[in-house]
Amino acid sequence: MTKKKPDQVVYNEEKGRYDAALTPYATNLGAPAIVTDDVTTWKNTNINKVNHQFKTEYENLKAKYEAMMEQFEYNNLIYSAKFSFEPIVGEIYHLYRSKDGNPFLSLISPEECQWDFVGTFSLNTDKVWSKIDKNEKEYE
Repeated sequence: MTKKKPDQVVYNEEKGRYDAALTPYATNLGAPAIVTDDVTTWKNTNINKVNHQFKTEYENLKAKYEAMMEQFEYNNLIYSAKFSFEPIVGEIYHLYRSKDGNPFLSLISPEECQWDFVGTFSLNTDKVWSKIDKNEKEYE
């Protein structure tokens, strides 16, 4: 049985020698204490920044999702509406509700009729209907 060395003595038993000078840390009692840095402030600051970034990204995704669902609902409504013509890409069409509540698509603008107006739409090249705000539409 080997004789145990005191804690302050650095003896490498595998190599059979004293190697205190080779260690990356202090080995004697008079050496400065090893103190870890306090990173609490750094962590809290960065946690707040990251949480803000995730919240912003979440809000953006949520807004995109809501816009996509609104567009889906309008497309579903228009494709289930009654119309007796083939819509042309890029043209402006108006969606109305009949007296019995069924939707129908028309070329007639809301200013020219008294029907129950739902919205103004345009068909894009992907065959997706896009809602047009009143400020965007131009009548000839």
